[in-house]
Amino acid sequence: MEFIHTQPIINSIIYSFLGIVILLIGYFIVEKLTPESTWKEVVEKNNVAVAIVLAAFIIGLSMIISAAIHG
Repeated sequence: MEFIHTQPIINSIIYSFLGIVILLIGYFIVEKLTPESTWKEVVEKNNVAVAIVLAAFIIGLSMIISAAIHG
């Protein structure tokens, strides 16, 4: 019976947290650059267009972070 190698699991967890942190930093940068609060527009004013643009931004940034971390 082979032992489970924990190093790849630990690396995956570290890179996952690193990717999430970078994604949140990117979101807060965009939040500061936009004139209106994106969260307020989506939640309170039910602005679907802003929600779609925000979702596209998050997906795009996640793909870039994933490719950068994965290599």
